[in-house]
Order: sequence, then C-alpha cells, then structure tokens
Amino acid sequence: MPSPLTHRPPTVTPGSDGQGDGAWLVVGLGNPGLGYARHRHNIGYAVVDELVARHGGGGRLRAHRSRRADVLETRLGAGPESQRVVLARSRTYMNESGGPVATLLAFYKVPLARLIVVHDELDIDFPTLRIKCGGGDNGHNGVRSIRASLATGEFLRVRVGIGRPTNGQPVSDFVLSPYSSSERPELPAQVSLAADAVESLIEHGLTASQNKFN
Repeated sequence: MPSPLTHRPPTVTPGSDGQGDGAWLVVGLGNPGLGYARHRHNIGYAVVDELVARHGGGGRLRAHRSRRADVLETRLGAGPESQRVVLARSRTYMNESGGPVATLLAFYKVPLARLIVVHDELDIDFPTLRIKCGGGDNGHNGVRSIRASLATGEFLRVRVGIGRPTNGQPVSDFVLSPYSSSERPELPAQVSLAADAVESLIEHGLTASQNKFN
C-alpha cells in the first residue's frame, strides 16, 4: 500500500468547486468505545452515523481490511450525477487519526480535494458550524495528526461548534464530557445540519456551501 506521503496528488485544487474524478472520503473524528460515545469530542462520529442512516440503504459501517477504520461505501444523489462516497470512522484514538485517514485515501484512491473531515471545534459556538479548507489544527489533536500524516492541511473541514467551557473546566475535560442537559435537545438538529453541510460540499462545492452554512 502506498505511503501516505507519496499519495497521488489531487486532480482538483483542494477546496475548489470543480468535481474532478474519484470517490469522496468523509471521515468523522472521535474516540472509539462506548465510554466516549456521548462526548463532545465525538461529534464527528455522530455526523457520519447520520450520513450512514441517510445514504447507507440499510447498511452499516464495517471494519476496513486494514482494521484501522470502520467504513461504508455508498452513493450520494441519483442517476449519472451521483457521487461515490466512502463514509468512515477511525478505530484509533483521536491523536492517531492521521494514519487511518492516509490509509483510506490511498486504498480508495481518493484525491485530496475530496477528503472531508468532520470534527468538533472549541472556537465555534454550539450549535453552529463552519466550513473551510486548509489552515492549522487550532489545537485539535485529530486534525494535527491528519496534517502530519498527509504533510498538508489542505483538506475540507466541517467544524462543528462545541464552544468553550465557561466554568473554569479544563478544555481537556470539557471535550471528553457529555453535552449538558440544556444542549442535548439541540444536538440532533446540529448533527443533521452538519450532515447537510457534508452533502452540500459534495454536491455544490466549497463556495456555495460556505455561503449557505457559514
């Protein structure tokens, strides 16, 4: 399998509105295991689960043969304009997300321009979100790991806002804690909105999606 650092260059400029060739890879970041399932840090997992429910045709995520991620191959849209999409959740912990992402990019021959990473973002208020391409990791260990493994940060991101703690709670504890009782009623709508944003990136490109969701 190709090394992640020798992965074939994208056929489309990252973040462009051109469609190019190949599948899309949508990766939701989080930590594996039931103990982490309801944590703010796992919102990326929840968004991928929503996309599986919408587009999986009754299928479910299954272990990739690398054993480093769970994946489901599907299509978004109908007819000749439909797009091949691989939905994925890493089986590694957050700070090791890069290896599985690089493996899936190489295995499915996904251009870098068609990688969408969904993750939590402290500097965006709950329950909003933002879409961007490129940039730093802003202290997010999963994004940092992906940037290191790919030797670039030029990939699409759906940044799902969780806000910052307001009660002096350490950030590391905050992201690894469940949503509050006041937040939980709004969470399904935020997950649905983030899934809408992923669909929009695939169907309409970066600029149109930013205009709609940012």
